[in-house]
Amino acid sequence: QVQLVESGGGLVQAGGSLRISCAASGGTFSNYNMGWFRQAPGKEREFVASITWTGDTTDYVDSVKGRFTISRDNAKGTVNLQMNSLKLEETATYYCAAKSRIYGNRRYSSAYNYWGQGTQVTVSS
Repeated sequence: QVQLVESGGGLVQAGGSLRISCAASGGTFSNYNMGWFRQAPGKEREFVASITWTGDTTDYVDSVKGRFTISRDNAKGTVNLQMNSLKLEETATYYCAAKSRIYGNRRYSSAYNYWGQGTQVTVSS
């Protein structure tokens, strides 16, 4: 059983940057591919980024490519999301999630077995 705890959310002005992190415990972190999702009020949860267990392959939703960077540190059991040039519409609760290395499409929330409680990111004008 893996426990995930996000941190680093907060209030940022449009165009600004924020780095959110997720700390894992209770399992072997390198057994899992990791993902970040977000959910705005009244909207469905959407895929943002993912990273394989080795860290050598990443994937991003088109809207964040070139602005967001996902990274992980297997020794520390952490995964981070560096977000630059933030937009108003990216205000949401951001969740990290863990999934099997092999099974499931990394872009689908249903593929992920473990979820954090979320961290709020608010982008203001």
